[in-house]
Amino acid sequence: MSEIQQNELRAQIEQLRSQLTGDMFADMETRDKIHNLEMQLNGTKPGGQYIDCVGCGS
Repeated sequence: MSEIQQNELRAQIEQLRSQLTGDMFADMETRDKIHNLEMQLNGTKPGGQYIDCVGCGS
């Protein structure tokens, strides 16, 4: 993954974090998006993969 792609993912994560309200139920979808982006950033999941996490079944 290029540095530009990593920076784009980090920017998306920060933008999503700014939307968090502190309400667990209201934030669930946003936190899921953050988690998926972090997995791509950390190389845990290849980009574009349908199944997010084989281990936990997310």
